[in-house]
Amino acid sequence: MMSSLVAFVGAAFLIAMVPGPSTAVILRRSVMHGRVNGMATVLGNECGVLLWGLAAAFGLSALLLASRLAYDAMRITGAVVLVYMGARALWKARHKADADEEPPPAAAVSHGRAFRQGLITNFANPKAGVFAVSFLPQFVPHGAPVLATLVLFSVIWAVVDMIWYLPMVWLAGRARALLQRAPIRRRMEQVSGLVLLGLGIRLAAES
Repeated sequence: MMSSLVAFVGAAFLIAMVPGPSTAVILRRSVMHGRVNGMATVLGNECGVLLWGLAAAFGLSALLLASRLAYDAMRITGAVVLVYMGARALWKARHKADADEEPPPAAAVSHGRAFRQGLITNFANPKAGVFAVSFLPQFVPHGAPVLATLVLFSVIWAVVDMIWYLPMVWLAGRARALLQRAPIRRRMEQVSGLVLLGLGIRLAAES
């Protein structure tokens, strides 16, 4: 069991390092709104990871493998969410005030919204569900209780993912102090918007 656990943790770290929609959203929230907001996004993302892991443990995400219609519905939904967030970021960048605009006060930033954005970004991605149902069972040792082991691995997967994002949020928060000028913030909104749009279009175009 211990060797399987060590192998799983190592694989989970490698998976966490692969950038995707969640990475783009977490970095954007951290740079634009600070570390606390970035961490709220991370927590939402890890709830999505945990939900996918539990869905795999209970066999629900296997439906995405069995049903092309279910997968396509989730894929299009996820693409729409990413395109919406990208378009919204570009809209905000386009309608910023003049260059001496001040950043929004901390009280105006919703951490609950950041949490929901992290959760939706992760859970609206059907590739995460397909990955969970094909990835987690590979590490279940022979003879171990399958359901309990998969639930344990789901929790570990979410924790490992969060550990990977913690230094990323901290560094992005440090960079925020250097990115307070309005022109730079607008450029950041434009870049993050284009990245999210690209990820959404790519997800919609995938078969």
